[in-house]
Amino acid sequence: MNLTILKLGGSVITVKDKPLTPNLAVIKRLSVEISEANVSPLIIIHGGGSYGHPLAGSYKLHEGLKERTQLIGFSKTHQAMVSLNKLVVESLVEEDIPAFSISPSSIFVTKNGRIHTFNGYPLKFALEIGLVPVLYGDVTLDYARGVAVLSGDQIAGFLATELKAKRVVMAVDVDGVFMEDPKLNPSARLIPRLSLKQLDKFIEGIGNSRAPDVTGGMINKILELVSPIKHGATAYIVNALKPGLIRKVLKGEKCIGTEIRRV
Repeated sequence: MNLTILKLGGSVITVKDKPLTPNLAVIKRLSVEISEANVSPLIIIHGGGSYGHPLAGSYKLHEGLKERTQLIGFSKTHQAMVSLNKLVVESLVEEDIPAFSISPSSIFVTKNGRIHTFNGYPLKFALEIGLVPVLYGDVTLDYARGVAVLSGDQIAGFLATELKAKRVVMAVDVDGVFMEDPKLNPSARLIPRLSLKQLDKFIEGIGNSRAPDVTGGMINKILELVSPIKHGATAYIVNALKPGLIRKVLKGEKCIGTEIRRV
């Protein structure tokens, strides 16, 4: 199965500094590009952006369940992500993509914030019959902490390893991996290709996103990709805010970005 996993960054599909504000124009354009690429089988995962992160952060859900007042925050965060997911799925369906929402909190249980239990049958069966599962960064029940925040990046890396994906595409708001944070240094140099051996040399220079993110920035995205790349997947980090690039990378065409392979 030549599975492709596409992770749409929360900073791409939402206006990250405005709580609960979707970037509908970008969601629409990306839906068109995904439809035009016509890739199958495909799993789509999206981040939380201005929907999940502000709520999860304000209730300190990433620290685990310490007081009962956090439970309402758990519920609010999940509901916010369900709302964003609905917008994404509806947009995909409008472009004749058989998108099928799957709640991560219903198939994953974490332990200390890392995926520990995976009930994969519904997702695998959806793929077998030709559906496009659409998951998202979510809050989860956690064996050690009570509750946790599960990033879309971790889900993408886990599923790519578990399902032996051929490609993992990370759609972000920068052109790829840079020696420095390009949002802070406009002259930062793009790294077009990396091997696993080179990752350690560059990891300190990658830098994190300027916007607060309870699940981590670019460094964490890279770290979540290590496992699937070790298992043979090729990863691509591409700027989804630039029209046409997601269509190109999904179709296997050359485009600006960072490609990461095992060797």
